Amino acid sequence: MEPSDPLIPPPLSRSVPRLILRLAIIAALVWGGLSLFNWLQAHIADLEDAARARALTTLVIVSVVAYALIIAIPFVPAIEIGIALMVMEGSIIAPFVWLATVLGLLIAFGFGRWVSLDWLHGFFRDLHMRRACEMVSRIKTQAPQARLAGLSDRLPRWLAPLATRFRYGMVAALLNIPGNVALGGGGGILMMAGISRLFTPLFTIFTIAIATAPVPLAVWLMGADFLK
Repeated sequence: MEPSDPLIPPPLSRSVPRLILRLAIIAALVWGGLSLFNWLQAHIADLEDAARARALTTLVIVSVVAYALIIAIPFVPAIEIGIALMVMEGSIIAPFVWLATVLGLLIAFGFGRWVSLDWLHGFFRDLHMRRACEMVSRIKTQAPQARLAGLSDRLPRWLAPLATRFRYGMVAALLNIPGNVALGGGGGILMMAGISRLFTPLFTIFTIAIATAPVPLAVWLMGADFLK
């Protein structure tokens, strides 16, 4: 029998198999994507020139999608990876890096926004994360304004306006802070924004697009030497 209190973690005999299954599914998806990318890359050398050009286009698309998926993973230093790519490949890749960055952060936000709160609550229960379970319960039961008021009360006075009235600007600033991987990276920041249910998709798209544009735009216009 599961505990009657939704905040009490279930026995390890029940939670561990569920965690293993969830992690196995995630690992299988990652492995499948990497295998597809490696297969395409390995077979390009065997193609004729005309076919190779079409395959390279496919490879670019797959690379953008793969990079976007990597960015969506919390605690991955996505911005640093993008900068490294632009340094190595030059200005020609800058628009693709920007597009992949926007796409990846939107994937992270979308997952957080539309993931089942019941599933998320169960996931945190299996990990024995009681405070995270309480957070999900508040998101599920409280109206957005009530959650904003509660968040404002719990934060220092100087930080409360940034996290409530200017929360989109705060997300944009966090995306551009060096070392934001300690806060979950871009993927983690946007995933938590989605889970909070305090950010609308349209304004989030504009925020991500504007916040991630300056460096790729500068590289595209001035070259990769801008980063050295």
